[in-house]
Amino acid sequence: MEASVFHEKLTAVLLWSCPDRKGLVSHIARFLFEHGGNIVDLDEHVNRQESMFFLRVAWDMSDFTIAPDKFGEKFLPLATEYRAHWSIRLGNENRRLAIFVSQHDHCLQDILWRRELGEFRAEISFIVSNHPDAGVLAERYHIPFHVFPISEENREQQEAKELKLLGEANVDTIILARYMQILSPNFVSRFPHRIVNIHHSFLPAFAGGNPYKQAYDRGVKIIGATSHYVTDLLDEGPIIEQDIIRISHKDSLDDLIRKGRDLERLVLARALRLHLDDRVLVHGRKTVVFD
Repeated sequence: MEASVFHEKLTAVLLWSCPDRKGLVSHIARFLFEHGGNIVDLDEHVNRQESMFFLRVAWDMSDFTIAPDKFGEKFLPLATEYRAHWSIRLGNENRRLAIFVSQHDHCLQDILWRRELGEFRAEISFIVSNHPDAGVLAERYHIPFHVFPISEENREQQEAKELKLLGEANVDTIILARYMQILSPNFVSRFPHRIVNIHHSFLPAFAGGNPYKQAYDRGVKIIGATSHYVTDLLDEGPIIEQDIIRISHKDSLDDLIRKGRDLERLVLARALRLHLDDRVLVHGRKTVVFD
């Protein structure tokens, strides 16, 4: 037996999806029990239309007899038997984040404030922008700040520089905190389901410039915000979190903008927390969120 001793508070999280079969939870739980794992949190879901099984399980590593560097080797036979997609991450492994922002900094400020309060288990490696405006905020929080002006002529070259920077810092997750640039398919493919975006969600939807003015002129009664993973489908990637807020005839255009900003901050913060806590499992164009 490969005996190992870990810190008593150290946990590991398994995210698992596979075709549904009887006995799945029992088999996985038994595997963890046989190797000394004590389950501290378990949530599962079955999509009956697709006959798919989804699981998130966290266990105490204090007496677990499989060393972290042996996870892949030991879990592979079980995963192969069930034709599963799976990942395991230790609870003490901080994600390394990069935040991309343009000129609207309300989401950036919220993330930096929450990180300072200790709400997120993550390290912010640096901030990237296509404008210099957020430099003062980055300096206040002592975070490296990089400006890459983007145009149609230099987009490919600037993205190459950004990718080099991300690779050198070993960044795991990118947060688009109101970054008003479209990322190329090449860029997105480097971070599958690891680029988190936020945008407004109007009912009805208003495309183009100045959507808040369009919504105000139309007299909408609900506005919302959506956070999702970025794919080549732009704003149609798998949704992580959404919320809405009521609007009345008493609200001015400034009120709509203020309420929209507040909602974007909250929805992005929730989505980021779910991602960092390994509570999001992507399945096709949708997600299973174990909240």
